[in-house]
Amino acid sequence: MATTYDKIASTTMAGTSASVTFSSIPATYTDLRLVVVATTSVADSISLQFNGDTAANYSITILNGSGAAASSTRSSGSTRIFSNNNLSTTVPKLYTADIFSYAGSTFKTTLISLAGDTNGAGSIETNVGLYRSTSAITQVVVGLGGGNLTGTATLYGILKA
Repeated sequence: MATTYDKIASTTMAGTSASVTFSSIPATYTDLRLVVVATTSVADSISLQFNGDTAANYSITILNGSGAAASSTRSSGSTRIFSNNNLSTTVPKLYTADIFSYAGSTFKTTLISLAGDTNGAGSIETNVGLYRSTSAITQVVVGLGGGNLTGTATLYGILKA
């Protein structure tokens, strides 16, 4: 467990943009944690991109559960780390992403959770993502394929994880 979380940046999303960008991320932490609580104007999946990299440098493994069914998906050579579980247009969902060794010179691993209760028909998702770049992450873009985000997004730096 981390001993210290420092808030790097936080933003309130007012439903006017499909993405949020955290930039100029200092390399002074061991890991990053992104926390998003949001709805969207059009049910869509949330995704991450790093350093403005839109090339096919991302891989992801996804596990989903809804209480009625379970599923899994795997993708390599993707242009982003995405979720299969759409954000709701009415009920906020909690999305957390831990980005490990983000400033190091190895490929970057993420552990992502997405959860929401839609009046008794909730769902959860756990993802493991890989960003195949040895460059330090200095920018994180949280985005949707369509629609606009409403809610909050906060990026934390973790010291001495």
